[in-house]
Amino acid sequence: MKIFLTGSKGQLANEFIKRFNEKNIDFLALSKEELDISNFENVIKTIKEYKPDIIINCAAYNLVDKAEEEFEKAYAVNGAGVYNLAVASLETKSLLIHYSTDYVFDGKKEGLYTEEDIPNPLSRYAISKYIGEKNIQNILERYIIFRVSWVYGEGKQNFLYKLNYWAESQEYLKIACDEFSVPTSTRTIVDITLKSIQKGLTGLYHLTNSGYTSRFEWAREYLKLKKIDKFIYPAYQQDFNLPAKRPRFSAMSNDKICKELGIQIKEWNEELKELIDTGEI
Repeated sequence: MKIFLTGSKGQLANEFIKRFNEKNIDFLALSKEELDISNFENVIKTIKEYKPDIIINCAAYNLVDKAEEEFEKAYAVNGAGVYNLAVASLETKSLLIHYSTDYVFDGKKEGLYTEEDIPNPLSRYAISKYIGEKNIQNILERYIIFRVSWVYGEGKQNFLYKLNYWAESQEYLKIACDEFSVPTSTRTIVDITLKSIQKGLTGLYHLTNSGYTSRFEWAREYLKLKKIDKFIYPAYQQDFNLPAKRPRFSAMSNDKICKELGIQIKEWNEELKELIDTGEI
């Protein structure tokens, strides 16, 4: 099995690379500098030369607020770039695995979002991600789209890293208590992705840890587990006056993927504790 991995410098790709090396899996991982997925000709040429069995797309534009003013950049990666990978997947008969977001939903549902719920993105970032999903579904019959949420792992590209920085540099913290979703570790995402490949799954799935929480409670739990003594003030989304609208409640159900794999995925707080206890974050 040969795997082609994009966005190799990101936190999710780093987790894949670590796992591939442990399992002696044949892979090629390229960074944005080595392969800009928005360049159609380069994407097709590079992937045709490597002839992978599977393409895993970890490349993404994730600057939610910045996308409001530079939608073209967000679209180039999350929309057009994904289109290019889908065409390359079609031409090489490889399986494309892509990661989308809970932000495709508007947060107005009472209860967990399922794969049957219809997206209604609120921000330009979320629109670019939803376009990417539709591009794959319009081009390919064989693919996996995983919608993920509040992703964290090793590295600087997540909320927990920012939280550490804020705790060191500020007297107290203000965190939104009216924004709810599911913190999901890169370890969980990689585990479930590899199990899905083994099982031969295709289609759209919600891939998260279990349960859900507010961003405020997530921060409080993290600081408690890390034994960081810092007062957290519960604030509201509107207090931050951010450019991009975010869904207030975008927690997704992982029942479908759990049922098809015959597994249970750890609760978000159990996974967080385990990763802190083992020193992985």
